[in-house]
Order: sequence, then structure tokens, then C-alpha cells
Amino acid sequence: MRTLVICLLAMLAAVQTVYAQPDRRDVRKGNRDFRNEDWNAAEIDYMKALNRDSSSVAANYNLANTLYKKGDYDQARKTYDRLKETAPGTDIASDWYYNSGNAASMSKDWAAAVEAYRQSLLLNPGDMDAKENYIYAREMLKNQQNQQNQGQDNQDSKDNKDNQDNRDKQNDDDGQDNQDNRQNQDNKDNGGQDNRSGASGQQPKITPQAAQQMLQAIQAKEKETQEKVKKEKAEALKSRQKEKNW
Repeated sequence: MRTLVICLLAMLAAVQTVYAQPDRRDVRKGNRDFRNEDWNAAEIDYMKALNRDSSSVAANYNLANTLYKKGDYDQARKTYDRLKETAPGTDIASDWYYNSGNAASMSKDWAAAVEAYRQSLLLNPGDMDAKENYIYAREMLKNQQNQQNQGQDNQDSKDNKDNQDNRDKQNDDDGQDNQDNRQNQDNKDNGGQDNRSGASGQQPKITPQAAQQMLQAIQAKEKETQEKVKKEKAEALKSRQKEKNW
């Protein structure tokens, strides 16, 4: 009976080896296509490997790298996330965290990006790319939080601002009426002469509406500059993706 059990175990191991070999062949073929920058072919190869073994760390990680290279950042991120339980205990842990941070950055999930880069640095403190990306993601997270807080403040004060604008307009109208009345009275006192020309040296008053337009123009210019910086940083993130596949 013991001999029979041993034979059955040997047969089972042989079957598992037969199924494992195509998996590795597909991964290796995908790696060759990846190096040749044939992203579509590499994606197909890794998918074939995953059809045989959906838990394959190598196939999932390499597929995620390929999807990132294709520009499918959302799907790449989902594929990286499949390895949350397994990748941290492997030799690719630092690179996996780094690449996951890049994918999160492309989705503007700065909180996740900061944490991913931080974990990558804990495993590989000398990685200068990870340090730079960590600092950048942390700054972007801070800006995002400030914008959210500012948006909430603007929403809360919108009604007050509208009311204030209406009051300012009413005050301007009342002030103009009073000025006209005073001018008419002065004309009467001076024999009907028009004295308004004497006010030519006064500085014109900027209305709240004009001040708001000027502020919006300045903010639009700042936003244009920030978008340019973001675009340049995104290209840098893409070019520095950890491309060493298993």
C-alpha cells in the first residue's frame, strides 16, 4: 500500500510539472516580447501563463508592467494589486511597491502613491528614483488636500459672497445717486457750472467683479504652469518604471 501511495504521488508531481512548464515558457516568451517593446504580444503571452496558473507572481507582475507601458494605468494598477498578499515576501518587493506607486500616481491617488514609495524605500533606502517620487507624491497629496479644503470653503461661502456682491452693487448704486445729488447741488450753488471735470486726477475704483476677474486670470496662469510640470513629471515616471521582469 505504501508503494502504491508513493507511485501516485510521483505521478501527481509529474502532472504538475507538465502543466508548470508551459507557464514558464509563456512567461519567458513574454519577457522576450517585452524587451522588444512588443507590448501587445507580451500581454498575450502573460495572459496565457495566467490561464494556466492565475496565482503566478511572475506572470501577474510582468503583465502589470506591460499594461503600464501600454498606458493602461488603471488595469495595470489592478494587476499589481493582485499581488498584495504575495509580492511583499518576494525578491521583487521593492520594485513592486515602486511600480505600484507609479500606477497610483497616474491615477492621481496620491495617498496610495506616497505609501507605496515609502514601503519601497524601507526595503531599498538607496533608491534615488523612489526618493524623488516619494517627495513629489507627498507634495501632490498636500496640494490635493488643500484644494479639497479650499473647494469646501468656497462652497460654504458662496451664498455669502453672492449676498456681499449684491450689497456692494447696491452701495455703489446708492453712492452714485448720492454723488449725482451732491453734484447737482454744487451746480446750483455755482450758478449751474459743471465741476465734475475737476475729478480727473482721482484714481478709478476697482469693483469687486473686476478684482475677481483679475484673480481668476492669475489663478488660470498658475494652473497652466502646474499642469505643464505635472505632464513633465508623468513622463519621467513612465520612463523610470522598474522594467526588470521575471
